Amino acid sequence: MNYQPHPAERIAHHTDRARFLDSLRPHFPEDAVLSEPEDLRPYECDGLSAYRVVPWLVVLPETVEQVLSVLRLCREHGVPVVARGAGTGLSGGALPVENGVLLSLAKFTRILAIDPDNRCARVQPGVRNLAVSEAAAPYGLYYAPDPSSQIACTIGGNVAENAGGVHCLKYGLTVHNLLAVQLATLDGELVTLGGGGLDAPGYDLLALVCGSEGLLGVIVEITVKLLPLPPRAQAVLAAFDSIETAGAAVAAVIAAGLLPAGLELMDNTTLRAVEAYLHPGYPEDAAALVLCELDGLPEQVAADIETAEAVLRAGGAVAVRRSQSEAERKSFWAGRKAAFPALGRLGFDYYCMDGTIPRRHLAGVLRRIGELSGEYGLGVANVFHAGDGNLHPLILYHANSADELARAEALGARILELCVEVGGTVTGEHGVGMEKLDPMCAQFSGPELARFHAVKQVFDPQGLLNPGKGVPSLNRCAEYGAIHIHGGCWPHPELERF
Repeated sequence: MNYQPHPAERIAHHTDRARFLDSLRPHFPEDAVLSEPEDLRPYECDGLSAYRVVPWLVVLPETVEQVLSVLRLCREHGVPVVARGAGTGLSGGALPVENGVLLSLAKFTRILAIDPDNRCARVQPGVRNLAVSEAAAPYGLYYAPDPSSQIACTIGGNVAENAGGVHCLKYGLTVHNLLAVQLATLDGELVTLGGGGLDAPGYDLLALVCGSEGLLGVIVEITVKLLPLPPRAQAVLAAFDSIETAGAAVAAVIAAGLLPAGLELMDNTTLRAVEAYLHPGYPEDAAALVLCELDGLPEQVAADIETAEAVLRAGGAVAVRRSQSEAERKSFWAGRKAAFPALGRLGFDYYCMDGTIPRRHLAGVLRRIGELSGEYGLGVANVFHAGDGNLHPLILYHANSADELARAEALGARILELCVEVGGTVTGEHGVGMEKLDPMCAQFSGPELARFHAVKQVFDPQGLLNPGKGVPSLNRCAEYGAIHIHGGCWPHPELERF
């Protein structure tokens, strides 16, 4: 559908399109500025395809100076600008604005340096996630964060959303594997945040920018940490007769003192779809499947695998199988990483949620999601990073039915509110984008949201960088009826300007 932003998130400008095009063209080759409808249409959405907006213009810079030129011109003319990587994001973070520029970093694809001595890589934002590990492999190194879309998603997008992946439980999210970024500001200046060392003086602006969804600037260069490839890795596949039992077993693995490299959960709908798609050898009669991988020194892995199997059996696993070869281990994970495309073959559209909860609540929350699925009359497939409580319920619906889309959105919002109710958060790695603005109102109080807006204003006083994303306006939250939940007074003189 064509997405209509909430009035509080709209930004108006009156720049003449032809005049703005004339100001852009001297800085770019003819094919780097797209303005015809057929050229703009491919950029109308990111991975959240339910929301679509045809951009005003698309600009494809090749150099940092061209990026700075676009930002200076947008500031001068009051034109909104949305940065875009590979477009694999799932929260509408790269959704264009109808009166603004879509700034594509698709041509920034160079790996600038691999430094094996200091175990880091310097890359441009358009470099694919997997390409970093491929370039580092000859040195016995790799880049740890591995989103399921790593074959296509870019490092710039990973930083913008603070992406994770199946191995983030042990090795951390993007923010934990980031050393430095070069940030292009709306003023057309270049700022370096972080550095080659383990720490830097001053405020931790590097962590602030990681996960900021393009609201503070445009990232043009990134330095990431590289890790040594583990000497050994082995995976255990455990089948359960209920998803709640599987969720409780996941918590038991962590409680036993283990720190798996990956600890994932799939329900029956997902594992059956994956088995039909890729044939990794999953037991199709299981209600849920847990994948647990241990890595490190061979002796430690051997001991930890024994412990993990014992904990999973004690937690109710009806069958346990460990990988007997590197090929089988990769097959286990290939199935997990193919879950989203496999579910796409079922004939439904899906709305992928992303909330995080304390592990101790996994069983109860999974049970409640099943109940909500029945209440809203829509199927839900669960496949997620169970080890760190990062849920990814996929709500199955038909996009050509306005009623089903509305129910899918309502169900998704209710699931995210449930995450907040048990002490969790509305996002783990997909970001807020357009999708989670209302649930953000349920999580944060008025004063908290005001602080977010104050930070945004420091970097972007005109509100032109990815407007209407990430942080809801306080007017929107007041209409949503959530500000009072946290005891915030509304209206409040300090907050009225937001």
